[in-house]
Amino acid sequence: MDAFSKVLIIIHASFGGIALISGAISLIAKKGKQLHKKSGKIFYYALLVSVTLSLVIALLPNHKSAFLFSIGLFSNYFIIGGFRSLRYKQRSISVQLDKMMAYFIIMVGITMILYPILLQNQSNIVLLVFGIIAIIFGVIDIFLLQNVNRLRKNWLKIHLSKMISGYVAAVTAFVVVNQWLPGVWAWFVPSIFGNIYLAYWLYKLKKKTSINKVHNK
Repeated sequence: MDAFSKVLIIIHASFGGIALISGAISLIAKKGKQLHKKSGKIFYYALLVSVTLSLVIALLPNHKSAFLFSIGLFSNYFIIGGFRSLRYKQRSISVQLDKMMAYFIIMVGITMILYPILLQNQSNIVLLVFGIIAIIFGVIDIFLLQNVNRLRKNWLKIHLSKMISGYVAAVTAFVVVNQWLPGVWAWFVPSIFGNIYLAYWLYKLKKKTSINKVHNK
């Protein structure tokens, strides 16, 4: 391994570790409080640096990996979208960049599905599943971005969905790299638990919204 690649990998792993710790604190901390906000920002910037470096590493001569590059794009989409969703609370917002991101992630999803079929004449279960998820999120984004009022109403759901998904992506990368689970299980087990956690919070948010509507009548 050349010195440049080694330095990039060390920095990438270091920021990834910071993202894992700060992300866990943000998930545990009470939502809306200072600890949640501060740890959430650290998580966002740390993971952004880590994932961006992984994209560079995946393009280096001795580390080329279209597979890891596409997963990196997938991860960045989640955390950038989750961070930008905080702006949806405002009355006057520009969503042009968000729309570009939505169309871009759809293209990434399609590429993830077709890449192994066209180049290797076989499908890849991991790329297939994550590609489908990318397309679904992109389509949902395009639908939501058509109406600013709809965005303001659903900003918290969007924020939770994407930031939790971003954290799941970070955990998945950690599990895969360290080979904590065999084969495809390393890719899917974190997603299973992450989706259960996300479903819990969305249910809790829905319940709270319903209670507030009753009190406001």
